[in-house]
Amino acid sequence: MPNLLLQLTKGEQARLLQELNYMNLEEIRGFCSGHGIPFKVMAEHSDGNVRATKDIDRKPIVLARVRRYLMTGDVGRPTRIPVEIVREEGPPARPGPNDRLYYRWYAREHKGVIRLLRELTDGRFQNGAVVRVLAMKFWTRGEAPTFKEFARSWTKAKTEEHRLLTPEYAYLTDLKHQRANSDWKALRNARAKSALKTLARIAPPAVVARRSR
Repeated sequence: MPNLLLQLTKGEQARLLQELNYMNLEEIRGFCSGHGIPFKVMAEHSDGNVRATKDIDRKPIVLARVRRYLMTGDVGRPTRIPVEIVREEGPPARPGPNDRLYYRWYAREHKGVIRLLRELTDGRFQNGAVVRVLAMKFWTRGEAPTFKEFARSWTKAKTEEHRLLTPEYAYLTDLKHQRANSDWKALRNARAKSALKTLARIAPPAVVARRSR
């Protein structure tokens, strides 16, 4: 498939790539579903099957696939958690520092996990974007860190939290640059609508379906 962006002028290309950041996940998933671009996290299981999980890739990851698709026609591969760190059962009620944090063993309902991480960080540990991003980074690399290792990594990541702020998070980026005023929702809607209109023009699902046969 040719570079779909070549149907646009340089200025239109730049505008579309910037406006993509204003699309919300529902809008992005709608485009992905129509073009076969994966966004669900898959997990390998001990029975040999690979199944979709409840997890969805973060916005920067999905948008990277969308941009690559527009430039190359390659939909990319889904995020896949290896069987070695997938467990059918939940974590122990009272895990120890040297136990491992397997896939999906971090969740607020796992009180023993939360309690241990707080103990290992002198009470500083808190739920939020940092812990979820960090855990998924480990898991998608095929790693299940010990709780001690994870607590240490979380402490470091927390001090570098600003690095999580990427252009794909349009509101937070505009807020940082003092561009998120009371009209921001209308701005988001307008830019997302513009992006979707351009996408429909250069990459309609029906055309893609014919080309993929």
